[in-house]
Amino acid sequence: MVVVMKLTAKPEEIAAVKRRLEEAGFQAHFIHGVKRLVIGAVGDRTVINSLGLEALPGVEKVVPIMKPYKLVSREVKGENSLIKVKDAVFGGRELVVIAGPCAVESREQLFAAAQGVAAAGAKVLRGGAFKPRTSPYSFQGLGEQGLQLLAEAAQLTGLAVVTEVLDEPSLEMALDYVDIVQVGARNMQNFRLLQSVGRCNKPVLLKRGFSATVDEWLMAAEYILSEGNEQVILCERGIRTFESATRNTLDLSAVSLVKELSHLPVIADPSHATGSRKLVIPMSKAALAAGGDGLIVEVHPDPARALCDGPQSLSTEDFQQMMEELQGIAAAMGRDL
Repeated sequence: MVVVMKLTAKPEEIAAVKRRLEEAGFQAHFIHGVKRLVIGAVGDRTVINSLGLEALPGVEKVVPIMKPYKLVSREVKGENSLIKVKDAVFGGRELVVIAGPCAVESREQLFAAAQGVAAAGAKVLRGGAFKPRTSPYSFQGLGEQGLQLLAEAAQLTGLAVVTEVLDEPSLEMALDYVDIVQVGARNMQNFRLLQSVGRCNKPVLLKRGFSATVDEWLMAAEYILSEGNEQVILCERGIRTFESATRNTLDLSAVSLVKELSHLPVIADPSHATGSRKLVIPMSKAALAAGGDGLIVEVHPDPARALCDGPQSLSTEDFQQMMEELQGIAAAMGRDL
């Protein structure tokens, strides 16, 4: 449920409501909207009526939340959540583009990619330091050396940095180097990891699992918010279907749907969804037209020599072309790129 406080509610009245909720075994989460404060209460809904919350000073109304995901729901917060990371703001008028290589391979490779995407207008640099690969013999990333290179590239270009974490040790290591931590598709329902990133003070990029329903995806986000971290960016990266012509099927209906269901920003990953650089630009346009708040795309200075995901990586020249072509889509949607 949510407890909507009056505009005139005093701090001691808000504290009294929080105390009443916690005494009844509820977790109280303050949600600051544009116009008023809402207290999200997670717990046993059968005892709501016995708490007498609506009789407390400063309370305007108590609203039960019917969705299984409470804190991420539009029922809790009607306006979009804005997540600021350096110069980028996810969820607002700006369409934020994250770009960079699948994996950090070397200083020369990463710096060339970082300078190229920054010049074209990207606001966030992506790069994998820890790579979850299907084969144990594939390149697994440079680990902490890769994180150090990402931090250097960020300092050089002014870009924010995002990298994927696989477990609690890699999370602890990454927190010292990056601005956003990514929970990948394979870890979307790694609940211990979700709880750990929920306790950190960094924004989290949460990718949809390749076999996850929308409800499961939003419930994964709920795990993060329930631990106190409200800075979650959702990412649609394609799901497994019967279709084999593309790597995955980019579910653009989910982008539009989740924007209706949740206040969290939603971006799309056309690189992993399609597995083909020829499809990245058209699917990027489609994702923004569907209401997405941004994109994450793979860009490599020499895709033919990439150690992973070369076939779906744009060159820096291709990325420049994409950013130019997306300007028209952004303008048509009344947004800035």
